Amino acid sequence: VQLQASGGGLVQAGGSLRLSCAASGSIFSINTVEWYRQAPGKQRELVAAITSGGSTNYADFVKGRFTISRDNAKNTVYLQMNSLEPEDTAVYYCHARGIDRSWFDFDSWGQGTQVTVSS
Repeated sequence: VQLQASGGGLVQAGGSLRLSCAASGSIFSINTVEWYRQAPGKQRELVAAITSGGSTNYADFVKGRFTISRDNAKNTVYLQMNSLEPEDTAVYYCHARGIDRSWFDFDSWGQGTQVTVSS
């Protein structure tokens, strides 16, 4: 199962971006999907997560600004990012776990998409 992350770009502080994470391949089900980010010189950190049932969890530093959602019919998860701050500048990665059509577990990472917020 492959994940394709997209939607990053350059935006001014206070602006918005919507990231997408599209899964493709031999998918039976996708369980929890997470967005992580990694800024230069820093460790990768969890930003938001969504379960197969739609329950969500957010890091404190994005609560009230970011919204994670999923379209199960499209095997796609979104991260709507509003009120962006320069501190949000990072490469954003999606991560998904689930079961493929051969009934094997999969654990996949997307390639990352760059988000740059200018002040």
